[in-house]
Amino acid sequence: MLSGYRLMWIIVMFDLPVVEKAERKAATDFRNTLLDMGFEMSQFSVYMRFCSSQSQIDTYCTQVERNLPVGGRVNILQFTDKQYERIITFSGKAKQPSKKPPEQYELF
Repeated sequence: MLSGYRLMWIIVMFDLPVVEKAERKAATDFRNTLLDMGFEMSQFSVYMRFCSSQSQIDTYCTQVERNLPVGGRVNILQFTDKQYERIITFSGKAKQPSKKPPEQYELF
């Protein structure tokens, strides 16, 4: 059985320079790379992905590092599915229901 303490989430948060045309292109390319890797956008500069193990998170961290644009700041957070369940989300003033983790068949 899969445990909510072993299943993981990875979040990539970033602030990238976008003043020059080349910087905007690099930021867009980085976002598109995250989407191609299976991340989904949570907020404009916050992308998240469900992972089935710590080794999978390590792989994605390496891939993110390989694709870092020049300049800016990128943070990678990782936490368990049980911790993810405790996220409180608001849209405007309305509290949103918690997101459910993907079904097991979607993991592999």
